[in-house]
Amino acid sequence: MTSLPQRIRRARTAAGLSQSTLAARIGIKRSAVTQWEHPQGTHPSVEHLIRIAIETGTGFEWLATGRGPSELDALDATPALLVDDYAGDEFEAQALGHLRRMPPAKKRMAVAILETIGR
Repeated sequence: MTSLPQRIRRARTAAGLSQSTLAARIGIKRSAVTQWEHPQGTHPSVEHLIRIAIETGTGFEWLATGRGPSELDALDATPALLVDDYAGDEFEAQALGHLRRMPPAKKRMAVAILETIGR
């Protein structure tokens, strides 16, 4: 399995980006990208990993863990990661946890209930 620094470098080079270009797109200094790609360097935050995945068109799960597809399907319009698709607090985290364990029919029902009481 490849290491995080190797996956970051592979994603960047496959996207045809220099360290400077990736850094500019993410809003950081080039030296941070250099550190992330160095075996004994620092690791990017989750927010920066999200941005790397988006900017390079790489699957977030693969970039972060080495699992899953490294490249996104060109015909799939799904972004590398839905940036707003996370729990904002403890209650949202609990709700997402329950929803993720429900079968599809119950998920639809739960969402309908939330839409009704959220008005």
